[in-house]
Amino acid sequence: MDRDELDKSIVLCHACDLAVRKRALPTGVRALCPRCHTNLYDTPYCSINGMLALCLTALFLYFPANFYPVLELHFLGSVRTTTIIEGAMSVADQGYWIVGIAVLTAAVIAPGLLIVSVLAQILIVKYQLNNPFFRDIYKRLLRYHGLLSQLTMLEIYMISIFVSVFQLSDYTDLYFGIGTFCFSVLFVMVIFLQREYDIEHMWSVLDEQ
Repeated sequence: MDRDELDKSIVLCHACDLAVRKRALPTGVRALCPRCHTNLYDTPYCSINGMLALCLTALFLYFPANFYPVLELHFLGSVRTTTIIEGAMSVADQGYWIVGIAVLTAAVIAPGLLIVSVLAQILIVKYQLNNPFFRDIYKRLLRYHGLLSQLTMLEIYMISIFVSVFQLSDYTDLYFGIGTFCFSVLFVMVIFLQREYDIEHMWSVLDEQ
């Protein structure tokens, strides 16, 4: 175990500064300092099966959310539809390629990688894949989880959709399709997944294996 992994599995008592190795706990159980009995940490994470359900639901919604139209505009007899990917490419074609890349990364690439990363971690833990190959993959996924979480900003795109609808509603007829529904539910699933995911718990599972 390298130093970074060791630091993630050690917690210091706030009262007496005793270094204690973190362990996975049953739901609703708190860990106490063995020296002064101060509360150290509890288990603010969902079960493995619960996170697996969230991941599979998010993965199921990911493709229709990104490849089906999120908005359909009817204006003077013409009908235009747009997907998230088409919107990002359109912004890039207008010369704002940095904004286009940012939208594509934050709304499409990073969320997809985050879902697949967490799903892979859960499967490794659930099926106890302890050989060196899977342990190395697991460590790498844990190291990059923070970056993927920071890059995933579905809420920004949701806000931009609501702003666009508000601004365009006076000039054109707007209709929402299956893409809008899937993207909205995907947003909720990713929010819950990030809320229930506990990086420290996932590191502690690796230590116990």
